[in-house]
Amino acid sequence: MLQVYLVRHGETLWNAARRIQGQSDSALTAKGEQQAQQVGERMKHLGITHVIASDLGRTKRTAEIIADACGCEVTLEPRLRELNMGVLEKRPLDSLTPEEESWRATLINGTENGRIPNGESMTELAARMHEALNACLNLPAGSRPLLVSHGMALGVLVSTLLGLPAWAERRLRLRNCSISRVDYQKSAWLASGWVVETAGDVSHLDAPALDELQR
Repeated sequence: MLQVYLVRHGETLWNAARRIQGQSDSALTAKGEQQAQQVGERMKHLGITHVIASDLGRTKRTAEIIADACGCEVTLEPRLRELNMGVLEKRPLDSLTPEEESWRATLINGTENGRIPNGESMTELAARMHEALNACLNLPAGSRPLLVSHGMALGVLVSTLLGLPAWAERRLRLRNCSISRVDYQKSAWLASGWVVETAGDVSHLDAPALDELQR
């Protein structure tokens, strides 16, 4: 059985300011750095062999802190990037016009072909996230990888592993530096392949963490 840990990056300046990040970038806050250190403390005794991260700055920095605790190198994987939020990237949430907010809402309200102009659909995001996860099956036997990615990206990955369509209403909260785990296994009582063991665990954090849409 292959166990893969999934970690959302630590809190960023734009998370705290409620600005849309997408594939634009913002540095971790001091709290975000502390959150990453707390993930490292939790994971360092679990035999992590690979730390694989989105190549955006916020995930790369989170991964570096975790990898240092686990004694691993960081491998960058562009397929783990956040959803491309198109023309709304860098915008404060409270600056959106009603039309712009309607574009954003299509990503979370079950609109099948929803997307922000010049951005990605959730279906496109899910496809590349599954490719990145499935690449873990090619790691050496006995590997225990940890992937560092983003809220929308990890949310659609976990949701689709559970059998939901990529564009389903979004109901899974993954806070900053939350830990999820998925396993590739065969079982008499579960479907063969990827199964969800845990999702959104923040018990290792000593202070409340944001989710990307918290108001």
